[in-house]
Parts: sequence; structure tokens; C-alpha cells
Amino acid sequence: MREQKDPQLRSDAQRNRERILEVALAELTRSADAPLSAIAKKAGVGQGTFYRNFPNREALVLEVYRYEVQQVCDTACQLLETRAPDQALRDWMGRLAQYAMAKAGLADAMRKATLAQGTLIGMSKGSLSSAVELLLRANEEAGTIRPGVTPDDFMLAIAGLWQIDPHSDWQARAGRLLDLVMDGLRAGAPGR
Repeated sequence: MREQKDPQLRSDAQRNRERILEVALAELTRSADAPLSAIAKKAGVGQGTFYRNFPNREALVLEVYRYEVQQVCDTACQLLETRAPDQALRDWMGRLAQYAMAKAGLADAMRKATLAQGTLIGMSKGSLSSAVELLLRANEEAGTIRPGVTPDDFMLAIAGLWQIDPHSDWQARAGRLLDLVMDGLRAGAPGR
């Protein structure tokens, strides 16, 4: 996890914050109504430490969401370091699908925290667009996808991921959908 560390936090305070986020992710994914006191207790921090970091449920849920989106985005760079651009793109799409399906419970927590839809889109759009742009540019330079695909085009093409029921055989359905998207991106690629 490449959490951007706040330079003003001591290392023990940073560890406490990260531990709270990890526990909150697990607990809020399980139950949108997970008590904040239970999250603090499982994270091994006192109420004061918890509320100093996250003054209310909405602040916690927003930070968990941002934290998770950042992990997905960081994966793009990691994959490009170890895989061919087209394989990195396909693997990243699989990671995005895994994130989307595994976080159905977190979606309930976000709704219950009465977060404005625009707030969530604004928080994730820049990070996700940057990750997608990086992957698309690497593939375009390698000639493995058609030229001119924008991050908006890509996000619209994979929007079907969010229509898949996470309680179904989502892996097979997401895999087929993402393979179709990759076939479409490869069609007309100069390197093929």
C-alpha cells in the first residue's frame, strides 16, 4: 500500500492511522453499520486517537474509499514495471474488477454515510484517470492498442463492471467483459 504519509505525523501516529484504515475497510465491508468504537478497539487504539484521525463516520468512510482507490491506482505503475503494456492493462482491469466486487459492503457504508455522489466521483476520477492514462499511453506507444483512446472512452467501455452482481459468478462475467474490452482496444492497433 502506497499511502501518502502526512509528514507532520510521527511514525507511530502514521501506523495507528493505517491500522485504523485497514480495520475499518474490513469492518465496513462486512457491515455498513459497524460501530466506530468496535473499529477503534480492533485497531488497538483509544477513542481519542480514533477521533483525532477521523472525527466522524463520514470522514472515516471517505478516507477508506480514497485509500482503496489509491491502492488500485498504484497497481498500474507496479504492473507496468513487470509486464508487457497490454498484459499490464488487462491485469489492472482485473484488479479494478476485484476491487469493485469486493467492496459491495463498503458501497453500503458510503451510502449510509450520506456522501454526495459528486464527492465520490471527484475523489476517484483524478486518480483513476491518471492510472488509466498511464496504461493507455504505454500501450499506444507499444502499438498494442488502437491510437486515440482516452481515459473517458476506457471508463465508459468498462462501466459494465458496476452492473455485475457481486454475489453471482462475477469473476467469469467480469473476465468475459474485460476480454471483450481488450479485444476492442487491440482492434486497429498498429503493432498487430
